[in-house]
Amino acid sequence: MLQNKVVLAFILVSLILLVDFLFVAMLRRITPNMNQWVRMIILSAVAGTTLFAVAVVVMYYQADLLGIQEGINHWYMTALMVIYATKAIPVATTILQDTTLVIVNGIAALRKRRAASAEAASKITKMTRAAFLEKAALTTAALPFAAAIFGISYGAYDFRVLRRTIRLPNLPRAFDGIRIGQISDIHCNPAYYPSKIRGGFEMLVQEKPDVIFFTGDLVNYRTSELYAFADMLRMLRAPMGVYSVTGNHDYGDYISWPSVEAKRKNFQDFIQSHRELGYDLLMNEHRFLETGGERIAILGVENWGKGRFPKLGRLDLAYKGAEEAPVKLLLSHDPSHWDAIVRPEFPDIDVMFAGHTHGFQMGVEIGDFRWSPAKYSYVQWADLYREGNQYLYVNRGFGCLGFLGRIGMPPELTIIELKRA
Repeated sequence: MLQNKVVLAFILVSLILLVDFLFVAMLRRITPNMNQWVRMIILSAVAGTTLFAVAVVVMYYQADLLGIQEGINHWYMTALMVIYATKAIPVATTILQDTTLVIVNGIAALRKRRAASAEAASKITKMTRAAFLEKAALTTAALPFAAAIFGISYGAYDFRVLRRTIRLPNLPRAFDGIRIGQISDIHCNPAYYPSKIRGGFEMLVQEKPDVIFFTGDLVNYRTSELYAFADMLRMLRAPMGVYSVTGNHDYGDYISWPSVEAKRKNFQDFIQSHRELGYDLLMNEHRFLETGGERIAILGVENWGKGRFPKLGRLDLAYKGAEEAPVKLLLSHDPSHWDAIVRPEFPDIDVMFAGHTHGFQMGVEIGDFRWSPAKYSYVQWADLYREGNQYLYVNRGFGCLGFLGRIGMPPELTIIELKRA
């Protein structure tokens, strides 16, 4: 774990130094006649942000050793993201321009003709006028800065209730119209504004769902993070119960522990906290919902994710004993589980509920058009999907991870109504 952190920190610091080197080069090029003192002040400010960025990386990966509170650490990291997102546009413009100049010079050198050289020189002279583009890019850099500030101050707390209806031909009549409330990826964090977070919980409670599903990532690093939010978490109540599963962040895998026993105790505390909250944590097991003499099954598995994520989910264990249930609803944190295991091996699981992706906390959704960087990592990354008679719903998440904001991808509370086909 420590070795991985050192490698990641080295990569981030290298990128920071590269970006700032290119940023300074661009500033020198577009401000040749600037007053020397003004230039010195600007370059000092850039150097200051570089030192701040390197310090943030060190603090982020050594928070435990340095005794830094996690909430403060997340704010530092968010500030870092905002600063370097702002620098990204002008730096990208500089790279594009310099690359173009290299290509032009290369072509001229290969041809070795005077005319070609003269033409290339002419182009290079014209290229210097592209300083205008760099200045325009520097101005445009204000856009991601403004978007980030909006996402931190407003977007992260702009909770939305999304409603979907799923029709199942095998749904027992007693369950026709059952309303399921889904919440996912709370990521309890002391950096949140408590009053605004409480408003999100209240919105779900006001919907009065029949049953509530929580689909993982209650915390970021350790169980103790949820204690400050316990009163809010206890607000979630439903007549048929609150059911929960683990996400990849709930195991304490993203920080260093003094011993294996300390990490094990952290997870045992996590399980105990669910009991105290009144949540039924499903660890590769199932429960039955019963009403009017009929019943359906709720299956819940530990985290199962593609790639580097934990593959602790045992759907075979959760499924055992629920074979005869007319409808089976699965809670599984990572949507990649659906294509990898659920659909190929368990074709009678009707609906899977997932989270994990956060919709990347950034994207564009207008009508039926939906885009986010999350789509390049996950085939199913937000909302409702259907293959044959099986459905998957991917919740966009309630909280934030890393960047403490959301841009075009509001935090989500879901109400799904099941109807007989």
